[in-house]
Amino acid sequence: MLNIPAHPNLKKIVVLNSKGGAGKSTLATNLAGLLASRGQPVALMDFDPQGSSTRWLQKRPATAAPVHGVSAFEKDPSVTRSYQLRVPAEIRYLVVDTPAALPVHELANFTRGTHALLMPVLPSDIDIHAATRLIADLLLVAKVSRRMGRLGVVANRFRENTISYRKLMKFLNRLSIQCVGQLRDTQNYVFASDHGLSVHELPHSRVRKDLQQWSPLVDWLALRLETPLTARDLLLPKDKSVEPPANEAQFADNVITGITFRRND
Repeated sequence: MLNIPAHPNLKKIVVLNSKGGAGKSTLATNLAGLLASRGQPVALMDFDPQGSSTRWLQKRPATAAPVHGVSAFEKDPSVTRSYQLRVPAEIRYLVVDTPAALPVHELANFTRGTHALLMPVLPSDIDIHAATRLIADLLLVAKVSRRMGRLGVVANRFRENTISYRKLMKFLNRLSIQCVGQLRDTQNYVFASDHGLSVHELPHSRVRKDLQQWSPLVDWLALRLETPLTARDLLLPKDKSVEPPANEAQFADNVITGITFRRND
């Protein structure tokens, strides 16, 4: 687990995808902006060397609701790593923008003690393949439990009635992992990013459709954040005291080989 000095009741939201360009940082910044706009004390921790979330914070206007930033991708040899990752005690929500191509052996460091894991996926064969591999690694290596419902997939930049969109929906249904949101391809996200804002902070008349699409994602996130962490959520891969169910291991094997199917476990 990442050693992040913070309030003991800190609730962590991790956004991850092994493939660049899936909209990971866009999702992370919009989550941070959403929480801030609702008056929640929130921090945005940027582990991605590209620094997209950090640049978003630098553009954020002084009149916008505050978001505390931590540029975790920067290494400062003059201080300890835990000191560099510290989060002010008043912060209650932490959004983590993970690096793309995160090494498999480091997945557990980001997933342990997390209230919600969000994976944006684009509707393309390349992105679906990358998501399949990552989901298998999350289940087999990081020991993330599907049963706990902490992992949610966000269909990003989708356009309905296209072959790629139908293929993505079929893929998600076969995985038995919930698609918690579907975000359309719109310039509103580009505009918001350029101004250090989230779509939730733009005029409602402009982003009405986007806010409607965010509604199920917000509902899912609220439930996850209010669900207390269990021993399984805190499980480290080498910890034998809490073993994952055998059927989840079998499911992960099926994901790897491409033989995915719906199961009720």
